[in-house]
Amino acid sequence: MKRFNSILLLSSALIMASCGQKSSNQRTVVVVDEAPKVTVTKVYAENVPQLSTYPTTVEAEIINNITPQSASRINQIFVEIGDHVKAGQTLATMDAINLEKLKLQIQNDSIEYGRTKELYEIGAVSQANFEAMTLAYEVSKKTYSNLLENTILTSPISGIVTARNYDEGDMYAMAQPLFVVQNITPVKMLVNISENNYSKVKKGMEVDIVADAFPGETFKGKVNLVYPTIDARSHTFPVEIIVDNKDEKLRPGMFARVTVNYGTNYRVVVPDNAVLKQVGADDKYVYVVNEDNTVTYTPVKLGVRMGDKYEIISGIDDGASIVTSGQTRLKNNIKVDIVK
Repeated sequence: MKRFNSILLLSSALIMASCGQKSSNQRTVVVVDEAPKVTVTKVYAENVPQLSTYPTTVEAEIINNITPQSASRINQIFVEIGDHVKAGQTLATMDAINLEKLKLQIQNDSIEYGRTKELYEIGAVSQANFEAMTLAYEVSKKTYSNLLENTILTSPISGIVTARNYDEGDMYAMAQPLFVVQNITPVKMLVNISENNYSKVKKGMEVDIVADAFPGETFKGKVNLVYPTIDARSHTFPVEIIVDNKDEKLRPGMFARVTVNYGTNYRVVVPDNAVLKQVGADDKYVYVVNEDNTVTYTPVKLGVRMGDKYEIISGIDDGASIVTSGQTRLKNNIKVDIVK
């Protein structure tokens, strides 16, 4: 069994001591009987894309709940779930008895209005009576128009029917909408971004979107709206992303991830196997190799991860040599045997 003897070599201190001086800048070198074998690589600065990914859910751009204004019997239904509809297309008709009654009332009011107008023009009816008849006729027409709109139900938007909650012959009870129509060309997504990036996010910025339903496929989107306020609790702000979705692949409710590119930083990049975690803490560090083959314990601050590499925000200089394997036996200032 080998026995390791630690010998403290204070070379610079001894030289100065021989001259009767004290050293103010000493580095303790730890020497062992057999230097640990390590592999080393040089690391350099490069342009690192500043990418951040945010989870989100796909939403329709517009959602319309189609409902009559009052309870009524459903006469006919013309569409089913999944059908594409155009704006103005008839979706269903309700019982029309009240509509027919009002139609007859309007016809009668129209005749009375015409008669009253003729009499008013020859001075046989007062202005007050004529105005009262005019008002009653206008009210009847607007009431009829409103009832017609709630008897023949049409879609206000072009989209896809995503819900139908009643059948023909049911009494609409005003508990749920009769239909839900959603416009999914385009779709939108909301992401919450850290306030640190508030000045970097602009309307029109392009972003990448991936959805679990379509592995390996990337969709292109744009920033459509940047909310003007920051949440005081989370220190984030909402951003609305919009995707054309002309092929209608993305559907409301799908889980997606939005990746935003904030530009690039020129920073040192290191292999992930060189980065170690401090036991009992979240601190990260590497071992930097010095010219005399000793290593220095060096805390680092990590940036973005790029596959099997890390961006280093601080801690390592451009062109430094760092240990990539064999770190288990290392400690600060120990001398190592570099394996080529």
